[in-house]
Amino acid sequence: MQIPAKIDCHAHVPVNKATIATSARLHMGFIDLQGSAVSKFGSLGMSIHAPCIEISIAKSKQTLIDAKSSENISNIVENLVKSLKIQDNFTLVVHQTIPSHVGLGSGTQLALAVGTALNQLFDLELSIAQIATAAKRGARSGIGIAAFEQGGVLVDGGKTSNELPEIALRQAFPDNWRVLLIADSAYTGVHGEAELQAFQSLKPAQNSLSNMVFDHMMPALQRADLLAFGAYMADLQAYNGDYFAPVQGGRYASQDVAAVLRWLQDNGVACVGQSSWGPTGFAIIENQQLAKRLQHEAQLAFVRKTNISFTICRGKNTGASIQLG
Repeated sequence: MQIPAKIDCHAHVPVNKATIATSARLHMGFIDLQGSAVSKFGSLGMSIHAPCIEISIAKSKQTLIDAKSSENISNIVENLVKSLKIQDNFTLVVHQTIPSHVGLGSGTQLALAVGTALNQLFDLELSIAQIATAAKRGARSGIGIAAFEQGGVLVDGGKTSNELPEIALRQAFPDNWRVLLIADSAYTGVHGEAELQAFQSLKPAQNSLSNMVFDHMMPALQRADLLAFGAYMADLQAYNGDYFAPVQGGRYASQDVAAVLRWLQDNGVACVGQSSWGPTGFAIIENQQLAKRLQHEAQLAFVRKTNISFTICRGKNTGASIQLG
């Protein structure tokens, strides 16, 4: 059975196996880095169709995790089993995964996929928010959680006290637009303890671009005005890049990705940026034909940079999918 997202975590269907498919997200920047008396860490991001995660969890006589799985998956499973008080055995198989620590939100998507599969398999009747809390996700941004649940382009209103960040605005990504991802295999983004220390070490920012995002950037997206959306993206990326420069060494984590983004801008691309801590960069392009041409030309221009690769993907306006059996 296929349960389309927005995910219904309360579908009472006796199952022996649950397969969850989800995909990466772009985190395009924080819009309130200094916080306020009410909230902090408001942010903008979106769900994309690739790369993907697909896992299956089935009831079994003993608990086994696919040998190809990373240590990260073992930690996620151990934490969820403990948090959700699961005593039954199961087998987990990872069919596809998103590269870790490259700015595509692999940790949240993987944790939510595992938690959602366990929720369905053992009929725990949990919401996505409850699964996210059990998985210890959403410490700063709600983009990854909302991307898993509903997809689209998302603005979260920031984190308040101990509550998960709530989505303040969601819009669909235009069907004809494409996202060109620029990956750097030679670089790993800031993560784990280093990320925690980074946020603790950075001084409060002096301003917020939340009004720009709500009043100008998202309306530009709604009318599919890529030129205006890209101009506002440039402001958002500059704001975040300068703020995080002391940690990542400049506006962009990877100088090779930065060079590609400059080349794309010189060749007429209106909207570019870095996702999260990088190194993955992105360019939003008007249509598939132009995206393929620019991808080909960029590959030729940077052919000697064997660490750099390019992938075209679409925006994803739906959440994860669940197949029960």
